[in-house]
Amino acid sequence: MGAMSRAFRAPGRVNLIGDHTDYNEGFVLPLAIDLECRVRCVPGGDVVRLRSEELPGEVELAADGSAEPRAVAGWGRYAAGVVRALAERGRPPVGLDGVVSSSVPLGAGLSSSAALEVALALALCDAADWALPPLQLALACQAAEQEATGVPTGIMDQLASVSGVAGHALLVDCRSLDVEPVPLPPGLAVLVLHSGVERELEGTEYAERRAACEAAARRLGVAALRDASPEDVADEPRARHVVTENARVLAAAGALRADDREALGRLLFESHASLRDDYEVSTPELDALVAALEDAGALGARLTGAGFGGCVVAVADEAAAPGVLARAAEDYRARTGREPTPYTCRAVDGAGEEDA
Repeated sequence: MGAMSRAFRAPGRVNLIGDHTDYNEGFVLPLAIDLECRVRCVPGGDVVRLRSEELPGEVELAADGSAEPRAVAGWGRYAAGVVRALAERGRPPVGLDGVVSSSVPLGAGLSSSAALEVALALALCDAADWALPPLQLALACQAAEQEATGVPTGIMDQLASVSGVAGHALLVDCRSLDVEPVPLPPGLAVLVLHSGVERELEGTEYAERRAACEAAARRLGVAALRDASPEDVADEPRARHVVTENARVLAAAGALRADDREALGRLLFESHASLRDDYEVSTPELDALVAALEDAGALGARLTGAGFGGCVVAVADEAAAPGVLARAAEDYRARTGREPTPYTCRAVDGAGEEDA
C-alpha cells in the first residue's frame, strides 16, 4: 500500500452470557476481544477491490452497492452486504483498494464476520468522507450480515465490535440498544476454547429457533419474549430458555460488579445446561468441552455464540488459568479425539482507525 493508505480495525467478541436473547429484545453480556479484523486501504475510484491475507479470491464490487450480496462468492458476500447497506443509507459511491487481515478464527462463534463488516464499513465511510453514528454503523452492519447470509441474526455482534471498552464486559439491552460497560474484576481470566467443530449458521436450525420464539411471543400477546414471565413459559422449553437466560445475564452483570466469582461461574454452567436442554443448540463436543473445563477447575463454562459448534467460554482465576486450559485441552482430546484451540481473551476498545 502506498503512502496514502489508511487502516481500520474491528474486534471480534466473545459473549460471556446471554445467547439467543438478542433477537428476543433481551439482554446480553459480551466483550470485544483482542482478536480483530483489519482493513488497510487506499480510497478512490468507483470500485471496491479487496483481497484477504488468509482467504483465497479477490473481491471486486461496484461502490454503489448494486451487487447482490448472495450472488457474490465466499467471504465477498459480507463485503457486498456492507457496500449495499451503506449505499442504502446514503453513502456516496466512492471505491477503495484494500487488503483484509484477521486474527478472528472463522466458524468459531467469535464474530469473524461482524469484525470484517465493521472494519470495512469504517474504511468505506472514511473513503467517501461520510460518517454514521456508531449505533447506526452497527445496525448497517447487522443488515449487511442478514443480506449476505439470509439468516435473521441479532445486533449483538456488530454492537459489541463497535462499542467495546478495554477491561469491561458490555451489558447490552437489545431493545433500547443501550450499552453499559461493566468492569471485569482484576485477576479474573476469560478463557475461550474452540471445539474444533466449525459453526455455520446457514444450514442450522437458527432461523427455526427464532421463529419459535416469535410464535411464543404472539401466543402470549407480548412484543417479545423479554416481556414474558417464568410462569408464562414454564411448559415451553425454547421460550423458557430465553426468559431464564435474560435473568442470568442481569445476575451475571451483578456478580461481576460484586466480584462474586462463585455466583458468576454457577450462572455460566446454568446457561450451558439451558442451551443444551431447553434450546437444544449444543453438540456432544461442546458438552464435553464444558465438562472438561469444569473438571479442570474453571469457575464456570458454557457454549458461546449461537451454538451448533464453535467455542466454549470459561472464567477462571488468572493464576490458575494456564493449568485449567492445559488440563481441559488434554481431557477434551481424550474424550473426543479432537484438537481444541485455546485463547485467553483480553477485553479491548471497540473499532476505529489505526496507523497504516
